[in-house]
Amino acid sequence: MDEFHKIRRLPLYVFEQVNRLKASARAAGADIIDLGMGNPDLPTPQFIVDKLCETIQRPRTHRYSSSKGIPGLRRAQAAYYERRFGVKLDPNTEVVATLGSKEGFANMAQAITAPGDVVLVPNPSYPIHAFGFLMAGGVIRSVPAEPGPEFFRALERAVVHSIPKPLAVVLCYPANPTATVADLDFYRDVVAFARRHELFVLSDLAYAEIYFDGVPPPSILQVPGAKDVAVEFTSMSKTFSMPGWRMGFAVGNERLISALTRVKSYLDYGAFTPIQVAASAALHAGDAPIEEVREVYRRRRDALVDAFGRSGWTIPSPNASMFAWAPIPEPYRELGSLEFSKLLLEKADIAVAPGIGFGEHGDSFVRIALVENEQRIRQAARNLRRFLETADETLHNVIPISARR
Repeated sequence: MDEFHKIRRLPLYVFEQVNRLKASARAAGADIIDLGMGNPDLPTPQFIVDKLCETIQRPRTHRYSSSKGIPGLRRAQAAYYERRFGVKLDPNTEVVATLGSKEGFANMAQAITAPGDVVLVPNPSYPIHAFGFLMAGGVIRSVPAEPGPEFFRALERAVVHSIPKPLAVVLCYPANPTATVADLDFYRDVVAFARRHELFVLSDLAYAEIYFDGVPPPSILQVPGAKDVAVEFTSMSKTFSMPGWRMGFAVGNERLISALTRVKSYLDYGAFTPIQVAASAALHAGDAPIEEVREVYRRRRDALVDAFGRSGWTIPSPNASMFAWAPIPEPYRELGSLEFSKLLLEKADIAVAPGIGFGEHGDSFVRIALVENEQRIRQAARNLRRFLETADETLHNVIPISARR
């Protein structure tokens, strides 16, 4: 039977292949150190859980909620933006709560995309950045993930050669998967370009609070005039270790926020009200809970870079995010990221995310998530050392003679 049209537009989810192997290995008794999915392992701070438990005792909070977010939650997000970025937002017209940033991106794509619309998306990038628009009938044109001169040259070419002219450009800094950080000058140039060419800018700022070297990542909305063209998506999943709570936001351009709010009004009634109340308490709590989370990820980053480096795999130290973007060791590079990830799982009991899952330009890398404690990361490094010491034998078994150099 033929697949449905929208399903045909989606490639096989490569991460699922690794997940199947991981589940099979665990079923056979293997101790898999899972550095693949960016699924925070830290507990949600107790004061947030307590606020949820307190609120859930009130039966009226068990009723349908508001798809755009309860007023107190939207005010809390506006207050966070003013405190953190110096950006003033109208909580009634420029803020909408989402079921995580992933849902926000997907429904924004549904709200603004006509069949055939061209959207500019970094490659490599988080899958929903592209596939949300593909599912909505759009066409993806890739641009570089690095925020440098070639990024703007690619934008210029896209405006000249795309038919129809591009609708929007997606940004994600600190980047998932590459951990690249952009500065405010870059955002100024993007806003100027978008205003000049009448493009929307959709900025994913999910990792705004996970940074390590003293310089907080900026918001594109700090640029004067950015709200004329830009919407920004944030998430509480990593900042407050609330991944399963599914709480995020879209803020910025009033027209885009209105479109997203209207689509969501047909699709959901918002998150459970006690979750929204607890999220409001988190946003009002100040910096202390965030700093604790940030310090945990910084220690894990340092442990990963140090231990893996001493085991023979040099990994660039990320300045932000909860990921390291690791080039595949040279002897294994021609395998590609999916086969290397499978090999690492089979031979070293380490799960990572293959870079090809984030776009074709990610195939020489794997993404390593900082979701295990320092002891487990060092254990992974010991497993890695044993694996790399058998590189010649392993390559002989997995690479055909005709493919060897």
